[in-house]
Amino acid sequence: MQSSLTPRYLIIGVILAWAIWSLHPTWKYQKMSEDEKESLRTSGDLEKIESRIIRQGLDLKGGMYIVLEADIPTLMGNLADMRDERLDNVLQIAKEKSAAPDIDFFTVFEQEVNTNGLKLARYYHQYGASQKEIMSGLMEEADDAINRVLEILQNRVDQFGVAEPTIQKQGKHRIVVELAGIQDSDRARALLQSTALLEFYLVKNVGATNEMLAQLDDILRGTTGEEELVELIQSEKTKNISEPEIPETPEKKDDDGIKTVSELFGETDSDPTDTSNTASDIFTDNPLTGLLTAFSSDLGIQEKNAYAVRKLLDKPEVHSKLNNANGQFLFSHEPDLLQGSATQEKYYKFYYLEKTPELTGGVVEEARADLGTLGSGSAGQPVVSLTMNSDGARIWSRVTGANVGERISIVLDKKVHMAPSIREKIPSGRTQIEGFNSINEAKDIAIILRAGALPAPVNIIEERIVGPSLGADSIAQGTNAVIIGLVLVLFFMLIYYKASGTIADFALIWNILLVLAILASLEATLTLPGIAGLILTVGMSIDANVIIFERIREELRKGKTPKAAIQAGYSRALTTIIDANVTTVIAALVLYQFGTGPIKGFATVLFWGILISMFTAVYVTRTIFNTITSRKGVIALSI
Repeated sequence: MQSSLTPRYLIIGVILAWAIWSLHPTWKYQKMSEDEKESLRTSGDLEKIESRIIRQGLDLKGGMYIVLEADIPTLMGNLADMRDERLDNVLQIAKEKSAAPDIDFFTVFEQEVNTNGLKLARYYHQYGASQKEIMSGLMEEADDAINRVLEILQNRVDQFGVAEPTIQKQGKHRIVVELAGIQDSDRARALLQSTALLEFYLVKNVGATNEMLAQLDDILRGTTGEEELVELIQSEKTKNISEPEIPETPEKKDDDGIKTVSELFGETDSDPTDTSNTASDIFTDNPLTGLLTAFSSDLGIQEKNAYAVRKLLDKPEVHSKLNNANGQFLFSHEPDLLQGSATQEKYYKFYYLEKTPELTGGVVEEARADLGTLGSGSAGQPVVSLTMNSDGARIWSRVTGANVGERISIVLDKKVHMAPSIREKIPSGRTQIEGFNSINEAKDIAIILRAGALPAPVNIIEERIVGPSLGADSIAQGTNAVIIGLVLVLFFMLIYYKASGTIADFALIWNILLVLAILASLEATLTLPGIAGLILTVGMSIDANVIIFERIREELRKGKTPKAAIQAGYSRALTTIIDANVTTVIAALVLYQFGTGPIKGFATVLFWGILISMFTAVYVTRTIFNTITSRKGVIALSI
C-alpha cells in the first residue's frame, strides 16, 4: 500500500516545493527595508524581484485615479473636409454651452447649426446629404473614436508596465483610468494625454517665410495696437510664476500703470533722441517680426514672448491669410538656449511649414527608443527609430526623392521635433526622431507611436492620487479578516471533527499557500475584492471537507471498517463537490470575462481558489487518510 502512495507524495512534494519557490520573492520583498530596496534598485536587481512578487492593486498599493474626457469638438473640426470661421465659431459656442456634464454636445451643436443657417453638407458631405444623415454619421464617428481611444490607452498602459490597470468607459465620452503603484505621475499623465499625431511637413524656403511675415505684419499693423501687444506680453510673464523674481528697479510707468513696449524691451542702440528708432516703434511697425530673432538657420522666439506670438497667430485675419497661402507656423517642442548668446534666455524655434502633411504616423510599423550610434549627429543621445509599412516607405521614397536639398519637419502633436535637410532619396522607409530630454521620454514616444495616435484629444477632468497609507490600512484590515476567519474555521474543524479536523486544517492552509503562489506565478494583482475572494475560498475549501467527513460518518454508522468508509465517503461525496464547485467556477469565469479591475481580481482568486480547494480537499486529504488506514491495527477513526 505504501508503494502505491509514493507517486502521490511525489506530486504533493513537487507542488509544495514550487509554492515555496513562488512565494519566496514576495516574502523577501516584504521583509526588505527602504534602504535595501534603494540599493537593489540601483543595481537593477529590485526589478527582477518585483516581477515575481504578488502585485497589489490601486486600493492596496495606491496610485493614480484619472478621469479623461474626449475633446469631441476638436474631433468634429478634424473630421470636416473644409473649415472656415463660421464652422469654428459654431463648434466653439457648442463646446462652451455643453461644458456641463448633463448637456449633450451634439444636441447643442445641431441647435447652433440651425440657428446660424449652416449647411453641414458643405463640411461633412462624406457622411450624407441631409442634416439628419450627417449628424447620425458624426455621432457614430464620436462613439467609434471613444472605443479606439479606449483600446489605444490600454495598449499604451500595457507597454508602460502598469500591473492590472483599470481602463473603462464612463458615460458616452469619458474614460476612467486607474494605475496602481505609479511612481512618476507626470510621465503617466503625459502618456495618457498625448494624441501622438505624427506628421511630416515640408519646410517653406526663406523667401516664402520672409514674404509671409511681411504680409502678416501689414495685417497686424492695422489691428494690433501697442497696448494690446503689451498686455499679451505681460500676460505671458504672469504665467511664469515659477521663475525667480527679478529685483525691482525704479521705472517709469504710464498713468494707467501699464508699461510701454519701450519699457518692456528697453531702447535700441540708436540715438536716444531719435524716437523713430525706439523699441516701441519697432514693435508698432512690426507686431510679429518685432518679436522674432535669428536662431541658427531658423527664426526664434524668446520664451517669454511665445504666448504673445501664439495669440497674434490666432487672430482670424491671420488664420485666413495662412489658409489662403496653404501654410502654417509651428513652434519647436521645447525652448533652447541661443548658441553664442551671453544670456541664459531660452528661445523656441519658429517654422513656416506647408499646411498639408506629406506623411502621417499611421504608416509607422515599428518605433524603437535607443541611443544614437557613433558617427551620427545624435551619438549618445536618445532617439526614436521609425520603420514604415510598404505604403509609407513608397510615399517616403517619393517625397525625399522629389525634395533633395529641401528641409522636412517631423511634427509630433503640432510641435516640431526636428527639421533636417533631405540629403538623398530614402527608399527604405526608415527615419529617426531626435531632440528628447531623456531616454524615458524617447521610450514613451515610441510606446505611443506603436500603440497608435488618439483619434481625438483627451483632457483630464479629474485626477486623484491614492496614497499608500490607504493601502496599508486596507491590507491590515483584509489580513486581519483572513486570519480571524481562518482561525475560527480551524478551531471549528478541530473541535467538531477531532483528529480528522486536523487533516482538514492542514489542507486548508495548503490551499491558501497554493492560491498565493498561483497569483505570484501569474503576475496577477491582489486587490481588496481579491482578499474577499481569498476569504470566500477558505469557506469553499472547508465546505468540501465537511461534505466528505459527513459521508464517512454515515458509512461508519453502517458498520463499515475505516478503510471501506473512507473509500465510500470520498466516492459518494466527489460528485456533489464537483457539481457545486463547477457552478462556482463558471460564475468566476463570467466575472473575469466581463468584469474590470477589482472585479477581475476577485474572479481570479475565486477561480484558482476553487480549483485548488478540490485538489487539497480530495487529493491531499485522501492521501493522508489512505496512509493512516494502511497501517495494521487501525479499527477506528477520530472523526
